[in-house]
Amino acid sequence: MTTAVLTAFTLIAFAANSLLTRLALGRELIDPVSFTALRLGSGALALLPLSLLISENPTTPRGNKGSWGSAMALFTYAAAFSLAYISLSAGSGALILFGAVQVTMITAALRSGERLRPAQWIGGGVAVGGLVYLLAPGASAPTRRTGPSGRHTS
Repeated sequence: MTTAVLTAFTLIAFAANSLLTRLALGRELIDPVSFTALRLGSGALALLPLSLLISENPTTPRGNKGSWGSAMALFTYAAAFSLAYISLSAGSGALILFGAVQVTMITAALRSGERLRPAQWIGGGVAVGGLVYLLAPGASAPTRRTGPSGRHTS
């Protein structure tokens, strides 16, 4: 039951993240680059006190210091996420986001030596299939509305 609750909470957090991003960028309250900088900067400020507490805890494993590769992956994700929201519909963006996250998690599991169960292979197949279908040549994107400024809205 705990896994189901945590999974539901995670999906709700992803959806809330998408809605907040769409509110900020869809109404042109901020540009995507400034939004990414504000987002990552505020996240770093929020995590700073936590990292100081963890580094002073003698039970914290010494290898948990983060990495530049992970930081760059987070920056790439955040920048692409913000830039995509000014041109993608909410449905297309959610499909790409969830599919990409699923593929990333399965790839990381396989690289670490984990053996996937049949349900995980099916989930990965559905995620990849959705991305292929959405990005296939000749596939039509969902219709979009335009707001008063001529920009697309969803």
